[in-house]
Amino acid sequence: MDREFDVIVYGATGYTGKLVAEYLAQRDPAPRWAMAGRSLTKLEAARAEVGAPADTPLIVADADDPSALKAMCGRTKVVLTTVGPYQLYGEPLVAACAHTGTGYVDLCGEPAWMRAMIDKYDADAKASGARIVFSCGFDSIPFDLGVWEVQQCAKAKFGRPAPRVKGRIRKMQGTFSGGTFASAKATMAAAARDPGILKLMINPFALTPGFQGPSQPTGMIPEYDAAVGGWVAPFVMATINTKNVHRTNALTGHAYGTDFVYDEMMIAPGLGELGKAAAEAIAKMNPIGGNKGPAPGEGPSREEREAGFYDILFIAEMPDGDRAEAVVTGDRDPGYGSTSKMIAETALLLGETESEGGVWTPTALLGAALRDRLTARAGLTFRAG
Repeated sequence: MDREFDVIVYGATGYTGKLVAEYLAQRDPAPRWAMAGRSLTKLEAARAEVGAPADTPLIVADADDPSALKAMCGRTKVVLTTVGPYQLYGEPLVAACAHTGTGYVDLCGEPAWMRAMIDKYDADAKASGARIVFSCGFDSIPFDLGVWEVQQCAKAKFGRPAPRVKGRIRKMQGTFSGGTFASAKATMAAAARDPGILKLMINPFALTPGFQGPSQPTGMIPEYDAAVGGWVAPFVMATINTKNVHRTNALTGHAYGTDFVYDEMMIAPGLGELGKAAAEAIAKMNPIGGNKGPAPGEGPSREEREAGFYDILFIAEMPDGDRAEAVVTGDRDPGYGSTSKMIAETALLLGETESEGGVWTPTALLGAALRDRLTARAGLTFRAG
């Protein structure tokens, strides 16, 4: 597919959109790219703010204008959108990409909306050749690729994938932005209106239509985990990450098996009773709860982003007690510094590859190529434990 641009950043005037634009403006070699949004004045200001070349193309397109979205999609291999909450603003762009055969990547962590889009647009995307790829940031690439990586280790070591994998966050430093806060609020409001959304939220297989696997750990209660020799606590992103991992398994013909069990939790600091107390304290915290949070467009400072990091351990457990391990790390704060690099490189890689259309996960579609790209370009590492 030969189009005018490799990627268009839609929402380039928002907090995360500007981070992505800044990354692309500094990337060597530079891709063919453009900035898009609702306001030309704001786009011009954002272009100057991020230091993009003065001739970087600007495209005005409103989420409520299907014809403008369709025209935009026709000009690019991939649209990278940071315009959320996606359940409020995302569907017209998904539809435009699905109908024009255009690649689509986003940062969505809203599983009920994702399931609705799968049900509604998967067939259209397959027919047009569009690759629709949700969750291309911290939720859920490091986790989904981490499970894939540890299963490669298990297959190399034991000749088969492990039926049980644990994702354990060992270290993480970073904050969240107003966009994340707004998405969480929109999801809670939608669940209050529609009990069916709550049912999807608590179903680990919400993103695998037609398949229900075995019972999964809830990950909601602190517990002692002998696999890590300490206490573990609930992890706020597990709700979306676990669903994407199960979708990757389904999309790859159940490469991990139909009996696959997966959960994610944070390792609490401290040993013994101190570790237990820490796990219980973490369980009571909800970083995106309550009514007070950053406004959309707000987020961590450059210093905070550059001081951030994450370190995630994946443990593949075999029925006989044998295990394999893999570790994924990132060199920036997870939600923004690392995420902006991840989604940008995922979008560019998507535009460089050819594959079947449909609604995909990044790992199921791009696999080893994505791991290698993120290692080379986005500050991630993947290694056997």
